[in-house]
Amino acid sequence: MAIAKTLSREADLRPPEMRFRIGRPWPALLLVPALAAIAAVSVYPVILGLWLSLRDTTLASRTDAFVGLENYQQLCSDSQFWNAWIHTMEFTSASTVLETLIGLVIALILAQRFLGRGLVRAAMLVPWAIPTVVTSKMFGWLFDGQNGVVNYLLRSVGLLHGNVNWYGSPDLALWTIVIADVWKTTPFMALLLLAGLQTIPYSLSEAALIDGASSWQRFWCVKLPLLAPTLLIAAMFRALDAFRIFDLVYVITGGGPADSTEVLSTLTYKILFSALLFGYGSALSTAMFITEIFIALGFGIFILRKFKEAAQ
Repeated sequence: MAIAKTLSREADLRPPEMRFRIGRPWPALLLVPALAAIAAVSVYPVILGLWLSLRDTTLASRTDAFVGLENYQQLCSDSQFWNAWIHTMEFTSASTVLETLIGLVIALILAQRFLGRGLVRAAMLVPWAIPTVVTSKMFGWLFDGQNGVVNYLLRSVGLLHGNVNWYGSPDLALWTIVIADVWKTTPFMALLLLAGLQTIPYSLSEAALIDGASSWQRFWCVKLPLLAPTLLIAAMFRALDAFRIFDLVYVITGGGPADSTEVLSTLTYKILFSALLFGYGSALSTAMFITEIFIALGFGIFILRKFKEAAQ
């Protein structure tokens, strides 16, 4: 009560012009430029894409007509779309799982105290900092079917008796791209999980150690349950980012061989900017957007469950 009276007394001592301005919509008006920028950059393109997906807009033949859901009906029966969708889901699942597991191992190692830990933490971010195009060319040389370093090393240790055409094989091309993405993005996952590990009180591990728990038991029963929300959030971010993979696939294989590495982003790019089918290409991008919404909702359900368990 004393604080409220003091604030009221100070408000009465303000100049009349200052008291006049209180209650005016100035804060909301100051937000208008930022909201307008967000609407122009984010909201308007989404609405325009949805509108174009309902039209037969083709720059090559200069046609533009409202067709309703015909583009989506064509999408459901398009084998190229489903081939790219399956490849995208395979890539997303494999890269997210591998990067989360490897990143967790790296985070657990970097959470320990050892000589040169700061240097190792800084060096860990080098692959993530390298531009994706550079990574793509580098792995293109490493996995080259004729003179690649990978073939040379595997032949040297006797695991291969001849060269393997990694990017020329429909069975191996997508997995070599997964390896390249895992190498580049695992440091990002390790950094997020390391931040989560550092929020766990060390006293909990000490108490478990005093009770006779082994290293595995301390990890499984103490650290992992507390790290689960951070783990799921990091995996969600990575899955959403991996689902829209474009540059790595486009530079290394361009979607080949025989569409074995075609993903939704590269297929949409070809239809939009090569075939100039803006209506059908917008329907493809909308299908990507809807799939990412379901991925985010799936992760969101598990994340909320973990937060509720932690709060109980």
